Amino acid sequence: MSTASNRVVIGMDPHKRSVTIEMMTPDEIVVGGGRFDTNEAGFAAMMRYVSTPRPGREDRVWAVEGCNGIGHHVAMRLLAVGEEVVDVPPKFSARVRMFATGQGRKTDVTDAHSVALVGTRMAGLRPVVNDEQLAVLRVLVDRRRSLGEDHTRMVSQLHAHLLELIPGGAKKDLSAAQAKTLLAKVRPRDIAGKTRRRVAAELIGDLERIYTRKKAADKELRELVAATGTSLLGLNGIGPTGAARLLVEVGDITRFPDRGHFASWNGTAPIDASSGDHVRHRLSRAGNRQINRTLHIMATVQLRNPTEGRAYYDRRKADGKSSMEAMRCLKRRLSDIVYRTMLNDSVVHAIADGKTGPGGQRGNDSDSSAAGSHPHTGSSDKSLPGPAKHDPRTRLPDAS
Repeated sequence: MSTASNRVVIGMDPHKRSVTIEMMTPDEIVVGGGRFDTNEAGFAAMMRYVSTPRPGREDRVWAVEGCNGIGHHVAMRLLAVGEEVVDVPPKFSARVRMFATGQGRKTDVTDAHSVALVGTRMAGLRPVVNDEQLAVLRVLVDRRRSLGEDHTRMVSQLHAHLLELIPGGAKKDLSAAQAKTLLAKVRPRDIAGKTRRRVAAELIGDLERIYTRKKAADKELRELVAATGTSLLGLNGIGPTGAARLLVEVGDITRFPDRGHFASWNGTAPIDASSGDHVRHRLSRAGNRQINRTLHIMATVQLRNPTEGRAYYDRRKADGKSSMEAMRCLKRRLSDIVYRTMLNDSVVHAIADGKTGPGGQRGNDSDSSAAGSHPHTGSSDKSLPGPAKHDPRTRLPDAS
């Protein structure tokens, strides 16, 4: 078995029909590279190329950019043939490219070189695993989001037609059945009006079919999420779609050292924008926007009901916070609760599998329990966390 110091890192810049790779030793010497097609012949040629014997450097790890995006298809194929793959976030390779070249010009070769440098220098990159359960959830939750977007688009089109057919239009929250009732009372005599009515009737039929599909998708997602054993569905404001999105996007929750890093990743941690004696924080526009949207929906649901989240929001308003500031605080607090819930689930699963929890102990870490199960405990006013101080999760060499 080769040691980590003998490993060759293969940086990959993936595309749909081709990939560009660069092979780099731990001391950052480029020993090969090239462009290969992603069809069967091209993939086989690439595997033959990287398998060429190199004395003392038989072990290798693939550093693939964007394994949750365009790099997913080739990463899964590599895993299927027994290769080890780590995910390189595009922002990491972009920063390396900027510092290495002094400018941001992009080519496939420079991208592959930047990815290889990240894989060589940086410990702690997330290993890619072929989890079929999460893969199924990803396909279904993306389909559910697409149905929701189609529903919103069709309702907007329907409102536009009804405004032309009915003085004042229809109410904002309009169901397909209500729209059908309104349209039944409209009898336009001009050709344009008749055409609008016919198109509106078609849109109503499409909305009915989409509603049926959304209902079936929600049922399937709920069953699949429940099968994972997660406790996310027990949180107020998290439905099957939100829970599935969290499971798919977060993956291994233990890759976040603490709740502050999780909040930074999902964009709910405020950014320190202090200057001189003026201390202030501003809203972060970075982070995973899909998870940020899930937390926003969770906060909105809690505000509409007499929940602990509503009480916490009102307390922040009473302390002098504006509505937006109070909402930002609530989202950060809910981020802490989601982090603690997922971490507890990870510990329970680890114990059930006979493994130790995060940090090598059968239990939760002390930081995750700082925020209670309700938003009135703990602290959520901290800005972005500092550098992570945790053990590397991947056996990659440090910079020489």
